[in-house]
Amino acid sequence: MVSDQELIALARRARDKAYVPYSNFSVGAAVETTDGQIFTGCNIENASYGATNCAERTAIFKAVSEGAREIRRLAVACTQAEPCMPCGICRQVIAEFASPDFYCLCVPGPEPAPGQADRIRLLELEELLPNRFSLPPDKP
Repeated sequence: MVSDQELIALARRARDKAYVPYSNFSVGAAVETTDGQIFTGCNIENASYGATNCAERTAIFKAVSEGAREIRRLAVACTQAEPCMPCGICRQVIAEFASPDFYCLCVPGPEPAPGQADRIRLLELEELLPNRFSLPPDKP
């Protein structure tokens, strides 16, 4: 299991791989599954904006495509000075796969100066997406 700081560092490294020729807004994400696997992702833009995929969904979909079904933690990092928050679609995808003890670490883009702490927003699922949509508990 990696620390929160290591997960954040992985998200920042994933951010550097973003394909963002239209917005120049790079985002990276790192997700830890309940069995301790780590998956990273970046945002990938497309000339047809609707085909763009966010970093959070890229990381989660990579995890799910490898057999994971529950995520414990997610770190999100972008290039802006304020902590980067998942969009609404990503929040719904997170809700689909979040474990009961899930939390999200949202961090600003610049790494803190030596001796300064990261400005981290830690959000649990209920804070991230209150009153979320869900199907009955016996979903497939």
